Amino acid sequence: MSEQPVATRRRQPQHTGQPRRIPSQQRGRERFEKILAVAAELIERHGSDGLKMSEIVEMAGLSFGALYQYFPDKSAIIRTLAERFNEEGRRCVEAELAKVTGAADLQGALATIVDEYYAFFRREPVMRDIWHATHTDKLLQQVDAEDMEFHAQAFLAVLLRLWPDREPNELLAIARLTMQLLAAAVRYAVTLDAEEGDEAIALFKKMQGADIGRLLR
Repeated sequence: MSEQPVATRRRQPQHTGQPRRIPSQQRGRERFEKILAVAAELIERHGSDGLKMSEIVEMAGLSFGALYQYFPDKSAIIRTLAERFNEEGRRCVEAELAKVTGAADLQGALATIVDEYYAFFRREPVMRDIWHATHTDKLLQQVDAEDMEFHAQAFLAVLLRLWPDREPNELLAIARLTMQLLAAAVRYAVTLDAEEGDEAIALFKKMQGADIGRLLR
């Protein structure tokens, strides 16, 4: 029998696009959070392409030395923001998948995840901008790929529990494609105005009607 995939988050060590250090002292943590808050405000105003370290220094009331003590470049700031938003999304996905006790629960859980993910993107313009930047930024593409794999592995754990006799690689393929389609639908919907986006999400949830349980019969 083939070895079952394990639900783990896969990371590769990176020396760019990462904070220099995560502060442990309260004063350092406050500076760290201030930098991120200011950066998020500037991204909301001007987009991630328009983010400038000089503006962060001015708005946060810090020296360049203090800023570079935590973040070597703006890519590290943007990546940190992206990973924080992703953590919030993971908590939502894990909470909904934890409620699944049988195949009949899957469609409802996925529909809730779609709704929560869509609402999250709607209320977070910074995350929308970062996602758009992902298309041309290799570091952000890595963050996005890691996040998608995390969700796929979390969903895989549910599928393995519900269909223990099925080939794990078949379930993994289903888990990955399901999460990719879900994310694509949400990201498309947030490019539309609110009314059209709501309609697109409602349509996508109806299209999910061909549930995974029927696929695996």
